[in-house]
Amino acid sequence: MALNSQGRPSQPGTAEASALPTISGDRGLDHEEPLIFELGRDGKCGVDFPDVKVGDTHLGGLRRKGKIGLPGLSEPEVVRHYVRLSRNNYSIDAGLYPLGSCTMKHNPRLNEKLARLPGFADLHPLAPQSAAQGALALMSELARWLTTMTGMPAVTMSPKAGAHGELCGILTIRAAIEAKGEKRTRVLIPESAHGTNPATAAFAGFTVDEVKATPEGRVDMDSLRSKIGPDVAAFMLTNPNTCGLFERDIVEIAKLIHEAGAYFYADGANFNAIAGRVKPGDLGVDAMHINLHKTFSTPHGGGGPGAGPVVLSERLRPFAPLPLLVLEKGGIRLIEDRDSAPEGYKPFGRMAAFHGQMGMFVRALSYMLSHGGNGIRQASEDAVLAANYVLASLKDVMSAPFEGPCMHEALFDDTWLHDTGVTTLDFAKAMIDEGYHPMTMYFPLVVHGAMLIEPTESESKESLDRFIAVLRGMAEEVKAGKTERFEGAPRLAPRRRLDETAASRKPVLKYQAAE
Repeated sequence: MALNSQGRPSQPGTAEASALPTISGDRGLDHEEPLIFELGRDGKCGVDFPDVKVGDTHLGGLRRKGKIGLPGLSEPEVVRHYVRLSRNNYSIDAGLYPLGSCTMKHNPRLNEKLARLPGFADLHPLAPQSAAQGALALMSELARWLTTMTGMPAVTMSPKAGAHGELCGILTIRAAIEAKGEKRTRVLIPESAHGTNPATAAFAGFTVDEVKATPEGRVDMDSLRSKIGPDVAAFMLTNPNTCGLFERDIVEIAKLIHEAGAYFYADGANFNAIAGRVKPGDLGVDAMHINLHKTFSTPHGGGGPGAGPVVLSERLRPFAPLPLLVLEKGGIRLIEDRDSAPEGYKPFGRMAAFHGQMGMFVRALSYMLSHGGNGIRQASEDAVLAANYVLASLKDVMSAPFEGPCMHEALFDDTWLHDTGVTTLDFAKAMIDEGYHPMTMYFPLVVHGAMLIEPTESESKESLDRFIAVLRGMAEEVKAGKTERFEGAPRLAPRRRLDETAASRKPVLKYQAAE
């Protein structure tokens, strides 16, 4: 019996949708949707505008001479276009999202409701602080939760996302080094790190030095020891790492780094695997960014803004960027300039024009208050349990590069695909025909043909079982030599497989009507 969307069996004798042509080109509620520029017509508009005569004198000689280039449609046509288009976009509301290292968890609607409260949603960033005490109090409470969960004494709230937080942490480390008059030029980074780590270090003016990994997928301690010297500024480590494994030697790593006079930066992208269970401050971490939009609601990749607060050790606290959040007798105050900073503080500058992403702050605190400390711990445990359930259920038909359990994401390689004629890309694209978004492909780079799956804590056992059944069925077809369905997949999506390399190298960014 064939498997279709979300792993449910098809009825015997049901024809494939691709084998049933329609007069309209549509298939049921899946409409063949042209580009909005192809739908538009000159002279069409959803609003009646008065015929206003405006002279050039009012526009300083900048009056438009040609067409504006926007499509003309009625209001129903605009609404229908985007509703139809939205049906072609996979989402966490449609099904399990297996992207690894992206934490595509369910976003509780309570968080959205609170983020839309007028006092938060309509607050202007230039409002006087006296009129923003509620927002500042929320930021202060969120900061308290973050420092408590991480065991770190300080946090800076303004970074906008993960990479921005990384840069903030490394610039804080650079400021601390410069304040001591030292010359430290190298940053050590494991070979399995997120690509933003070496990019951040290089952008901040450091030389990147790669640390090798063991066959078990963790930091090679001998390689690390051989790299340590008086010119090392920092070590950047993701824990759990991008192979979905906890770095068991992290306390020893921190000790080696600190003995060399350097700083320990932790990439917090995978904090959702250990939040509520492990405090990075207890492990010797000096700086760590936290992706509020991944760990504490608002699924990563949702199209909206992110937030990457950075928690800091006592050694780095004085160099945190502006603005600084200070509790005073009269209320809460944001310190916006160096001259007003408390004694002993030497902010290196500022990361953004304003104070962070208020919508993300509200959603994150709502998530924290809803779960409580025990609930956050359970969410981490459930995420790890779900990933290990997927790993244990599939490793007999798909090959795993590392022995033993994983943390929050299950990693497979393409060893089991050798000599089948099917690649990681073919397998992942065929998942679209089954109603699933593909998992993360070819990452981490240290694993050949990697397939990285992160189910998160928000999936039920039933949804995991459906997902596992689909992947098992697909893997068994590959091994049985039934590879036709993988060639050129997807076949049932609105569009067939694209030449992604050509699309990224020669993108078409502007619509041009056919001659």
